[in-house]
Formats: sequence, structure tokens, C-alpha cells
Amino acid sequence: MTAVAIGEVMVELNREPDGRYGLAFGGDTFNTAVYLARSGVSTAYASALGDDRFSEAILAVCDREGVETATVLRAAGRVPGLYLIDTDAKGERSFTYWRDVSPARDLFELPGWEQAAEQIVSARLVYLSAITLSLYSNVGLGRLFAVLEAARERGAIIAFDTNYRPRGWKGNVERARFVVGEALARTDVALPTFDDEQALWEDPDAIRTVERIVAAGVREIIVKNGAEGALVAGPSGVHHVPVPTTVDAVDTTAAGDSFNAGYLSARLRGEKPEAAAEAGHRLAAVVVAHRGAIVPRAATDVVTDRNT
Repeated sequence: MTAVAIGEVMVELNREPDGRYGLAFGGDTFNTAVYLARSGVSTAYASALGDDRFSEAILAVCDREGVETATVLRAAGRVPGLYLIDTDAKGERSFTYWRDVSPARDLFELPGWEQAAEQIVSARLVYLSAITLSLYSNVGLGRLFAVLEAARERGAIIAFDTNYRPRGWKGNVERARFVVGEALARTDVALPTFDDEQALWEDPDAIRTVERIVAAGVREIIVKNGAEGALVAGPSGVHHVPVPTTVDAVDTTAAGDSFNAGYLSARLRGEKPEAAAEAGHRLAAVVVAHRGAIVPRAATDVVTDRNT
């Protein structure tokens, strides 16, 4: 397996223009896993689901999208989390969640977690987010960090999106900063969004975000900054990669998730960071032109390389 993404996939209800809600499935790292698979990267998803019909439907989506599920544990009598999306006239979205008893929160404490961990450790790329971190207890976090360390020792690349959602941390900013800092200490490629960094760390600008993450020891950093493009930082310095074309967003759900998939898949193909950021912009531009986290495959086929 080339890549394993870790986190939570939920039932998605997305308000349509007529006021009705459409049923789908999504979650930040799951969205990235799907777009990685569409880009031709052999990808697995590590999470936990219940034994209900929605869990079965999620597994069917994974099968259809080519996302491996050997790292998905099952918890009897439980159901996935749920989120509802409302989108304004500019395509900006707001979320309402019901996920406090989601089985994904117990991935590293359920029976069978050791076997899932073994498969994570064997991947070439391990991808997670700060939303992933916000799910777990201290026990779960300790086991996750040990898994990341073991994966790095075996040569894996750890890619981390520092996306900060205050509600997931129950307003505990200090805990969020500490846990995110621990993850950054085990990260090779950081994929922050500036708005999130500003909210958590009060960074005045994207350059400060780069400086702070460099100080944490991360060697490759891509700061996503919406219409302002992205900053790519590494041994050769800091480079601005603009958005190639202006996009009228219909729904910005999964904009960053799809950018991350475009970037990481390009890097796995051997492309330079700047070219990979351009690939991320192209994929994100397609995704935000459609409603929902996972857009129709035909839409993304024009910007993904399925022959990786």
C-alpha cells in the first residue's frame, strides 16, 4: 500500500438549492483518500465504523473509489458520525456535527487496533490531520504517535494537515496547541491552511506560519491561502505558487482536502514541490465548482493522473 489516511468518515447531508438535503459521505482525511485514489495512488483508509446500513454504504463507496478498507475496524451497535452542510451565495460553508459517539474516535482502542497499526506502519505515506487528532483520547493519541514514529523509522513520509476546528477541541486551545505540536514533531510534510493557523496560533501572516513550522523541524511546508495561492517552503527557500485561474466557487467543502491529494500524489510521482502545488490548485478548482465533498469522478478525471 502506498498511502494510508487516518481519520473519520461521516454521513453528509448537503443542502441543495431547493432546500432539500442530499445524502453523501465525507470527512477531511477521507476526502483526501478518495482523491488520492482517483489520482492513481494505492490508498487505504484507517478508521472505525459501526455495523449499520450507513457504515455498509460507506464501505461500498470505498470499494467503488478504490480505497482499501483492511484498516477499517467495526464496532457492533454503533453508527458513524453525521454532519450537515449549509452553503452561502459565495460557496462558503458552515457545518453542524453529531459525532460525539462515532466509533472512529476509538480507532486505537478497539479490538484489532494493533493489526490496523501494522498496516499503517508499512505504508510509504501516512496522512492525517488535526481533526484526526481531536478525535482521540490521550491513550489513543499516545498509540497514534507511536505508530507514526514506527512508520518514520521504516522510511514512511508523514504528511499532516494542521486544520484546526475549535469545536473538536471543545474550546481547549492549549491542548490543541500541545497535541498539534507533538504531531508536527513527527511530520515530514505539513499542509496547513493559513486561516486555521491564524485562529490557533494568531499568526499575523503566512510567512510567520512557515517560520513557526520550520522551527518545529518540518522540512517541507505548503501553506494554503485561498485565492492568494500557496507558499511552498523547503531547503531551496520559500516560493509563492499562485492560483492559476480565478474560480467561482459553488461549494468550498473539501477544497483543502483535494489540494492536499493533488499535491501529495504529484510528489509521489516525483514532481517538485512547486509543480505539485500547481497540481493541488488544479484539483481543488474542480472540486469547489461542485457541491459536496466528493464530486463526480468524471469531473476530476480531467485533472488526475490515474496511471501513477
